[in-house]
Amino acid sequence: MIDNVVRKFNNWKRFRQTYGELSNLTNRELDDLGIARSDIARYARQSVK
Repeated sequence: MIDNVVRKFNNWKRFRQTYGELSNLTNRELDDLGIARSDIARYARQSVK
């Protein structure tokens, strides 16, 4: 049970970090990466799978 809580917490931290880093990019930088601003949450969720 504790392992599950730790894993979920680490996944949440990784999601927030990825989301934050992508959100801080300019639209031009996101465009260079082929990411639309509206897709940031999806990419952040994929980072924890």
